[in-house]
Amino acid sequence: MTIALTEDLLARIDRKIEDAGPAPGLRNLEDRDYVGIRKQLLAGRPRDVWVFAYGSLLWNPCFEFVEERPATVHGWHRRFSLWLTRWRGTRERPGLMLALDRGGSCRGVVYRLPDQDIDAAIDRLLRREMSANPPTNIPRWVSVRGAAGNLRAIAFVADRNGPAYAAGLNEQTTVEILSLAAGHIGSCADYLRRTVVQLEARNIRDATLWRLQGKVAAYLRSLQSGTPLPAPTVEIDYACEG
Repeated sequence: MTIALTEDLLARIDRKIEDAGPAPGLRNLEDRDYVGIRKQLLAGRPRDVWVFAYGSLLWNPCFEFVEERPATVHGWHRRFSLWLTRWRGTRERPGLMLALDRGGSCRGVVYRLPDQDIDAAIDRLLRREMSANPPTNIPRWVSVRGAAGNLRAIAFVADRNGPAYAAGLNEQTTVEILSLAAGHIGSCADYLRRTVVQLEARNIRDATLWRLQGKVAAYLRSLQSGTPLPAPTVEIDYACEG
C-alpha cells in the first residue's frame, strides 16, 4: 500500500519558524543532571548495550552502532504522548512526539553500541531526548524480544506524571495537531511520515500510525491553499516543553 502522507502534502504546511527558545520559567537539565542520569542508567549494565528505537532514532540515530536487529517490547506501545512547545511545535501551537506508553506492545529495532565510548554515546542520546527538568521522556531498561531471544535495551518511556505528558487526546484532536503543528526543525506531519516510512522499510506495519498518516493526509488535502491555518484546538501549560 502507498503512503498517503506525501511530501507534496507536507509542502502545504511548510513554513519557516524561528526558534523562540525555552519557555519562560522552564528549567533545563544541566551537565551534572545528565552525568547523574547516565551513571544511574549504566550502573549494573549488561555486557552489551542496546538501544530500542521506535521513532526518530529509526532514521536519525545520534550514535554509532555495530548491529541492528528487529525487536518487540511488551508492556509498552508507541503513542504520540509528549507535548512539544519547541522543535516540532511552538507555544502558540503545541506539537506531539512519540514515546512508549504503558500497555500493549511495540515493534521496532535495537541497535548495539560499540564497546568503546559508551558513556559518550549515551550522553549524546540523553541530551537529544531530554531537555526540560523534570523530564517526561524517561530512559529505562526494558526487555525486548527478537529472533535470537530476549535481551535488555535502553528505551525512552513516557512518565504519566510528567509535565509534558499528553493524556486523554482523542484521535481527531491528535490528527489536527499532527497536521498543523511545526517548529524550527520541522513539522509533526513530517515526523509522522518519516516514522511510517522507516517502519515500512523494515516490514513493520503499525496499524495506529498507518491510520493516522492516512487521516493527516486527508486533513491536509482539505486545506485550501493560501488560507490561514485553523486555530489550535488544545491549550497546555507552556512550561510543559518536551
